[in-house]
Amino acid sequence: MATIVIDGNHLTLEEVIQVARENIKVQISDKAVEKAKKSRNYVDELVAQEKTVYGITTGFGKFSNVVISKDQVEELQSSLIKSHACGVGEHFSIPIVRAIMLLRVNALTKGYSGIRISTLETLVDMLNKGVHPAIPEKGSLGSSGDLAPLAHMVLVMLGEGEAYYEGELLSGMEAMRRADITPIRLIAKEGLALINGTQVLTAVGALATYDAIQLAKLADVSAALTFEALRGITDVFDEKVHLVRNHVGQMACAKNMIQILEDSFLTTRQGEIRVQDPYSLRCLPQIHGASKDAIEYVLDKVNKEINAVTDNPLIFPDDDEVISCGNFHGQPMALAFDFLGIALAELANSSERRIERLVNPSLSELPAFLTEKGGLNSGFMIAQYTAASLVSENKVLAHPASVDSIPSSGNQEDHVSMGSIAARKAQDILYNTTRVIAIELLTAAQAVEFTDPQKLGKGTKVAYKLIREEVEKLHEDRVMYVDFEKVIGMVTSNHILNHVEEKIGELL
Repeated sequence: MATIVIDGNHLTLEEVIQVARENIKVQISDKAVEKAKKSRNYVDELVAQEKTVYGITTGFGKFSNVVISKDQVEELQSSLIKSHACGVGEHFSIPIVRAIMLLRVNALTKGYSGIRISTLETLVDMLNKGVHPAIPEKGSLGSSGDLAPLAHMVLVMLGEGEAYYEGELLSGMEAMRRADITPIRLIAKEGLALINGTQVLTAVGALATYDAIQLAKLADVSAALTFEALRGITDVFDEKVHLVRNHVGQMACAKNMIQILEDSFLTTRQGEIRVQDPYSLRCLPQIHGASKDAIEYVLDKVNKEINAVTDNPLIFPDDDEVISCGNFHGQPMALAFDFLGIALAELANSSERRIERLVNPSLSELPAFLTEKGGLNSGFMIAQYTAASLVSENKVLAHPASVDSIPSSGNQEDHVSMGSIAARKAQDILYNTTRVIAIELLTAAQAVEFTDPQKLGKGTKVAYKLIREEVEKLHEDRVMYVDFEKVIGMVTSNHILNHVEEKIGELL
């Protein structure tokens, strides 16, 4: 199995996914080791000279004016971790915890944090051997970084707290013992270096961003299947229309739709059946394209943040300088992840409106609720209810977290980002939107049964056949959630998307 070498500068989102979800191992580059050692040596000099430096020889937050003596600096770091481990709620999933650990190592290898390489290697060993700290989801303000959740990560490094190992929740000490990893003792600056950063909110948001990119492509596929069931007008995808507006995502969606619908005998041209389609069909490139552009913006922020230094204070040994700064502030990512949530919510909104058009006989020529025996059977009536419930919940979740701030630490930290909340909300919206898209796929597959599935386009025919391999046409009412779960699994695994792209080429 390949190993990913990290140096603080070149980590990609794809590599984050590989480590988080595929358990690929990591190692620190030789160059990063040398930079970390140089930074650490400089911190040792500061401690030996008893210079007053925030977080090294002073307290934290409001206590930054309290000077700590040379013989107490180690106790200071240990106390920091114990006092800051204040998280509550369910534990983050193992993939998210692995992403958190990876991103924290990557940031610290840049050589501006003054941490020992042996301490970093302990965190790498935990990642490679599968010791996954139990990190509660709630408790971070997103400034100063993700203090509470990261403190839970560090507790396990000290042989305290709790961790998952080989599927079992154990004490931190027992998990480390079973993995044959020796717990550490923190020395000056190390505790602060390990917890003062944005890696929790970034990890959550980064995984959501990766999934959002795939889901935005699949949303074009689900929309195309509905488009055919409703005999949509393809003139709206003409390249000329989108060039004159010149939005990248809009042009990409229009190109995708043409590609997916190629060779379809179910679509129509302007004036054949009707002059215009409703907005949820006619404006697909404008709606989906805007979300694609938003997700692309978030991706750019994620790519920057996963290779960023988000510690405080920062160590610049070449300049003989330590600067107490605000790189831990999560605002750049808080705004981005709020935007991600909104973009995903809009994909769900338009999908639910298309589902409504499929099941409502006053809006199409299809049988009411897509059942042949309406009255005795309800067909897809409640499928639309579920989609409506999910999009309504998304509207609540899409309220931005980043506009909120509560002063903390005696008003020393008087503006915080709430970035971890923004990231978790985006994750929740992604969950809901994934299920709305799955419901649209299932509903549209049922709808085309009342036309001729053999007349579907190249891309939609692939999607339809894959769905039918798992879920047969609905003739009489049956337990619907079972069908839902089968299609949801095909969506979350990218099974449908991958096969569509194999057939017609990569979607944008």
